Amino acid sequence: MFQHLFDSERARRKAMTAGQVVPDSVRCVQCGICSFNCPIGIDVRRHAWLGQAVINSRCLTCGECVARCPRGVLRFEHTDLFSEPK
Repeated sequence: MFQHLFDSERARRKAMTAGQVVPDSVRCVQCGICSFNCPIGIDVRRHAWLGQAVINSRCLTCGECVARCPRGVLRFEHTDLFSEPK
């Protein structure tokens, strides 16, 4: 009955666990807010500057860098990095 209320949260969590943080380097102004808010201390700003996805084994995919970016530079993108081989 109330299960549909949690659909957006379920979709968000699934994207976070099956994805990686990907920057749009053209929009990045190198403010550093993403790196400042990373609880693990990953230099997300550097990844954004280089236009590289954050592929770091320590990344929690918590979404703090994505949520805190004032210009919307960062997003989650689906990856098959952790899927089981067929």
